[in-house]
Amino acid sequence: MYTLVVKNITLSADERLIEAARRKARAANRTLNDEFRRWLEAYTAGTERATEAEVVMEQILMYAGTGGRRFSRDELNER
Repeated sequence: MYTLVVKNITLSADERLIEAARRKARAANRTLNDEFRRWLEAYTAGTERATEAEVVMEQILMYAGTGGRRFSRDELNER
């Protein structure tokens, strides 16, 4: 079910590839449109996760800074 506005797009691909994809989707009781939507969600989710990770890293660096001090190997290996 859609809760947002859906926009149609046109894609171009090799006819054999399209037919193979349709057969695979049909075997999973899905449509090629369903599979494309799932792929699009997964594709964009990777970008969102990377952006979220960058924000977290920036926040960590604000609190975990060393003020430019470099630690020696012995200091890094101390427990």
